[in-house]
Amino acid sequence: MTALILAVLLAALDQTIVATALPRIARDLGGFRDIAWITASYLLASTAATPLWGKLGDLLGRKRLYLVATTAFLVASALCGLAQDLPQLIAARALQGLAGGGMIVLTFALVGDIAAPAERGRHQGRFGSVYGVASIAGPLLGGLFTDHLSWRWAFLINVPVGLVAVVLAARALPTTARRAPVRIDYAGALLLAGAATALVLITSFGPRWGWTSPGTLALAGGVIVLIGLVVPVERRAAAPVLPFFPSRTVVVAAAVGFIANVAMFSVLVYLPTYLQVADGVSATLSGVHLLPLVLGLVVSQSLAGRWVAEPGRVRGVLVTGMALNVAGLLLLSTLAPGTAQPALIAYFAITGVGIGMVPMVALTAAQNAVPAADIGAASAVVTFARSIGAAFGVAVFGSLLGEDVAGHLGGAFLALTPVVVLGTVLAALIQPFSAKAAKSPGS
Repeated sequence: MTALILAVLLAALDQTIVATALPRIARDLGGFRDIAWITASYLLASTAATPLWGKLGDLLGRKRLYLVATTAFLVASALCGLAQDLPQLIAARALQGLAGGGMIVLTFALVGDIAAPAERGRHQGRFGSVYGVASIAGPLLGGLFTDHLSWRWAFLINVPVGLVAVVLAARALPTTARRAPVRIDYAGALLLAGAATALVLITSFGPRWGWTSPGTLALAGGVIVLIGLVVPVERRAAAPVLPFFPSRTVVVAAAVGFIANVAMFSVLVYLPTYLQVADGVSATLSGVHLLPLVLGLVVSQSLAGRWVAEPGRVRGVLVTGMALNVAGLLLLSTLAPGTAQPALIAYFAITGVGIGMVPMVALTAAQNAVPAADIGAASAVVTFARSIGAAFGVAVFGSLLGEDVAGHLGGAFLALTPVVVLGTVLAALIQPFSAKAAKSPGS
């Protein structure tokens, strides 16, 4: 578990740690025009490759691929830290994202190998807490490294920590290779990667290009065509990279994960900006102000994992979490410059509790709904949906804000509310796993 937690920490930090280092990177490497690709290349590669990592883990063994992904991540981190120009850094970030996506999905799937269904929620809750803390700690660490050492340490710090994770994983993780012919759905993987790439490009650069620009509309058309091709290809494939699970729970868990991440990343990314612009606090203090949100997230992740250890509670936890998400968004929509500190603490804490109760419980529900041989693929489906939700939420929420963060933030939160209400309704459709399944590690 220590090895897996370290891997999640590294992969999650690298989604946010460069945010506060970007201006210094652009100055040193001379690339303000293309600096958005430093983040987009990581997100692109990690999102596009997630389903393939999950399927390959089912076919080849998750421990072996986990070690490959983590080693590749460390090599890419070193290349990022040593980059001499922006193209080198962007290419290294793409490799880092490719490996980071594998680390995340394989970590979640490995929990399915080492824990019985009744225990998976508790372990997944730990990873969710790490993810939430990394979302806040990433920008703070990036700023500290940039101001007091060098922005290169935002990448180089991964190497010693990652080496510890590799050594622990090699010694402790179980070997789970399947004795079956390896059949890889290359056509499905390419179509899915193309659709994910086009969608991430739209969500990352749509506000910059214009939502109705020819480039954005062409990419949107490409997404529709590629998704239309994915469905028949995956239905005919012998070993589809993105299986169409007969279980309704997997489909609903993916949809709930998508909606929950739309809300979560909109809140985590834009609340610090709001605090700096509307209330005039520093970058460091804006992170401190979010501590109630982070504490609520961490506590609720841990408690939710314990609650779902009892069969039949998955649905109740998910519905409660989504309902608290709705309540948090409605409260945040009332924010105005000068809102009293006690009110901020209460609003942030409620939002954090709601955010923390959903993502990992949805993943646990999906894992418990499929046979052990398909845990990797089911984990990849839900993780893929969550990755798309994060990119979609950040981009669309940013376009709702426009340039007036202080004036439009409340309306943007209010606009998200109907989407999260839909997630609450979907969460009620989750099938709770039975007591019989909870007692069987291989179910």
